[in-house]
Amino acid sequence: MARRKYVVGNWKMNGLHGAIAEAEAIFVAAQAHSAVDVALCPSFTVIGAMAAVARRVKGTVGGQDCHPAASGAFTGSVSAPMLVDAGASVVIVGHSERREGFDESDDDVRAKGEAALAAGLSVILCVGEPLAVRESDGAIEYVLLQIAGSVPETFDPQRLAIAYEPIWAIGTGLVPTLDDVAAMHGAIRGALADRFGAAADEMRILYGGSVNGDNAAELLGAGDVDGALVGGASLTAAKFLPIVEAAATLG
Repeated sequence: MARRKYVVGNWKMNGLHGAIAEAEAIFVAAQAHSAVDVALCPSFTVIGAMAAVARRVKGTVGGQDCHPAASGAFTGSVSAPMLVDAGASVVIVGHSERREGFDESDDDVRAKGEAALAAGLSVILCVGEPLAVRESDGAIEYVLLQIAGSVPETFDPQRLAIAYEPIWAIGTGLVPTLDDVAAMHGAIRGALADRFGAAADEMRILYGGSVNGDNAAELLGAGDVDGALVGGASLTAAKFLPIVEAAATLG
């Protein structure tokens, strides 16, 4: 089936309130590409301000993580209902920087995804292999184990996207071959189909890892790639919009 292209900017730990104008420029320009869904996921501290702009100019704002509990004694954490209350409509879970830097397990990621879905958020669930696994030819097996352990059992397939981000390609400038990207996305689609049947055809699978305006068209044109999860290149309209434009040509 035809799936709408989806381009998501992960601002990571970047961006103060002064960057809201850049987000507004992205949202306004993205309206020219109505066939592409565009979202920005800033730091928690600016979600509310960015969401206020997004409501005015028809943008989508998300969070970068959430706690699996709706509330409680979890100092420093942010829950899915809190994200909704701040104006977010989507959240990233399981990013490699959370899995590796904060020791998040597949069980942790699944619990966060379930909590987000229950709160009404859409979810972008990340998977990806380290370089040693890629070099040992175990990448597909590694990622499919993450899929098996991280993806919730029950969900609306239009509210759950998978983002394949090879860890060794994030922020390094290194990019897998198009054949490798297509093979991984095809394997993910196949595993989802084996588990969820026809619902897998509705789910979008994004690629992430050093995506930029120069390589976006090729990467987005690879088999079973429905969009991109973009890091550093999403911080400015000048760098992010060429990726959106590339998606629009393929949408």
